[in-house]
Amino acid sequence: MSRNLLRVLGLFLVAICISGCSTSKQSSYAKPTWIDDPAAPAEAAPQRVYGASSNPNAVSRIYPCGDCGDMRLDKTMPEQVQMNTPFSYAIMVTNDTSMTARNVVVREHAAGHFKLTKASPSAVDDGGVLAWTFASIPPGASRVIDIEGVATDVGPVMQCATMDFVIPVCAQANVVVPQITLTKTASEVVTVCDEITQTLVVANTGTGPARNVMVKEMLPPGLTTLDGKSQVLFTAGTLNPGESRRFTATLKAPRAGEYAHKAVATADGGLQAYSSPVTTVVTQPILRITKSGPERRYLGRPVNYLITIANEGSGTATDIAMEDAIPRGMEFVSANHLGVARQGKVIWSLPDLPPGDSHLVEVTFRADSEGTFTNQATVRATCVDPVSASAQTTVRGIPAVLLEVIDVEDPIELGSYETYIITTTNQGTTASTGVSIACMLEDNVEYYSSGGPTTATVRGRTVTFAPLASLAPKQKATWKVVVKAVRAGDVRFRVVMNTDQLQRPVEESESTEMYE
Repeated sequence: MSRNLLRVLGLFLVAICISGCSTSKQSSYAKPTWIDDPAAPAEAAPQRVYGASSNPNAVSRIYPCGDCGDMRLDKTMPEQVQMNTPFSYAIMVTNDTSMTARNVVVREHAAGHFKLTKASPSAVDDGGVLAWTFASIPPGASRVIDIEGVATDVGPVMQCATMDFVIPVCAQANVVVPQITLTKTASEVVTVCDEITQTLVVANTGTGPARNVMVKEMLPPGLTTLDGKSQVLFTAGTLNPGESRRFTATLKAPRAGEYAHKAVATADGGLQAYSSPVTTVVTQPILRITKSGPERRYLGRPVNYLITIANEGSGTATDIAMEDAIPRGMEFVSANHLGVARQGKVIWSLPDLPPGDSHLVEVTFRADSEGTFTNQATVRATCVDPVSASAQTTVRGIPAVLLEVIDVEDPIELGSYETYIITTTNQGTTASTGVSIACMLEDNVEYYSSGGPTTATVRGRTVTFAPLASLAPKQKATWKVVVKAVRAGDVRFRVVMNTDQLQRPVEESESTEMYE
């Protein structure tokens, strides 16, 4: 066969191969369990130029993948090779799709007089067809096959490559896990008069929405809502990831004690979360007051009272106020703890009183009149019922009668008359009753006359005045006795005074010198 005829036959076979290779072979199907492999490395296409117009043996074929893009197969061949002399060419697979191509198989249908000497990567001989399998080619990545061989006979070396691949149809569903948490805070210490405020925060810390979220709390015995319910219930609805709801409840406790309480949150799918237990201590101050003072006191003397206020409860007593009524007939003198007299009362504002502590309050009055006085103090504090205590004092006066005796003239001549003046003065604080005066005369004198607020009776040498019924405080009573000097000498005029209050009589005498 002539050389020209061989050349024509070679061109014809090339045309047939090119025409056949232009038909894209594609195997594309969906496997639901396949997904893109984001860890697969993306390889950049080698720095080669395929399909350049300067090289008519650079050929590209497109394998469409619908909406996901194309797979491309590029091949270069030298224009001429020398028989029995090694030459090389390359095939490049490029993934221009948006997904990872799986099980990519490139097959090279070699001419009968082509002998493979080397391939990178290594080829598998599949019944005279060279095959390369790539498990996956990520989007935008390429794989290059370098082939070396020799032509063992003259004539065109027609090398036709085909490609099979799998682009799975993938869809994904995100797996979410909703997770709820419940946080609770409440008043730690209150009195029985205070409200207990608690805050509940339910939150979704998971990755999916929590639906039909509810918060519920069964209150411990003795603890209720303000409207008397024993249960707290809130509806939170749907909580998206990262979302939370805050609820506030107001509770009350009628008596002192410790109340431990916790709540639970629930949602669809069996979700459940408990809050940490919270303990609220409910306290109650209880005040006790005692008052002591003298049972008896003399008129004009200070009357001192001691008032003790003790906290026998479990909570601190605050805003303590005390008042002590000033009895009629008494006047305020002084008080400790800054007590002040106002509108007939002594008023104190006392410091807070912790459990077990006490305040000692002193107040002093003075009575202006005799009588029995009842003095009552009352103390009040926040969340404490008022308590009172009283003390009773009887005030009496003290009669104190002073006896004075003087002579008008001293000395006197015999035959003259001497006047003795007898004065009683009540220096005490109450009336002296039954004031009686008796005067004793010596032989040197003779009774002449007498006078005063009461009538005198003379018996022998004794002059006795009828008792004076009453001598008021600071008042005086005066009697006179006139005698005649009948004998010279140092004469004594003796007076004896007695009262209903005296236990012993009082004696007083006055000396007078009588001469001839």
